Amino acid sequence: MTTAVTVSYYTADDLPAVERQLIDVYAEVYAAEAATDDFFSVARFTERLHAHVRGPRWGCAFGEVDGRPVGYAYGFARTAAYRWNGLITEVPAELLEETDTRTFALCEVMVREQWRGAGIAHTLHEGLLSHRIEARSHLLVEEDHPKVRAVYERWGYSWMGTMQPYPDAPRYDSMIRPLA
Repeated sequence: MTTAVTVSYYTADDLPAVERQLIDVYAEVYAAEAATDDFFSVARFTERLHAHVRGPRWGCAFGEVDGRPVGYAYGFARTAAYRWNGLITEVPAELLEETDTRTFALCEVMVREQWRGAGIAHTLHEGLLSHRIEARSHLLVEEDHPKVRAVYERWGYSWMGTMQPYPDAPRYDSMIRPLA
């Protein structure tokens, strides 16, 4: 199996061309979680995807190996009007101040199981961030996934607090990384 990944960058205008593939990859990656928790269902993911795409400067790094979709990373820019709803822990006010170019909300990084461990997630992550104009990147990782959190720490993220962005969502470690 080759692990040479081809990364294509898409914007919100491109969603009709890639939406089915994004949903299919999600359905495979989150099949176990979706079987027991409606928050992870394909329908709920699709709702979140559409909400994210409506955000400013939505971007997606989509990866393929030998023409087959293997994963993606996507997110959008936060605006000055953004409010950090769902924070559970105290966070210094200066970390919560937003401008139209301060924070990129990294919503998803996922790779199909067959291609994990080959550096594809990092390639997609860095490919996505290479298109960003924001000063920092923010992401959430489930609290009960310490190995995933450790990966993000190796990529330069640090813990900022604990969040629960939706009432039925799991609790997440909120992590941030400068982009400059």
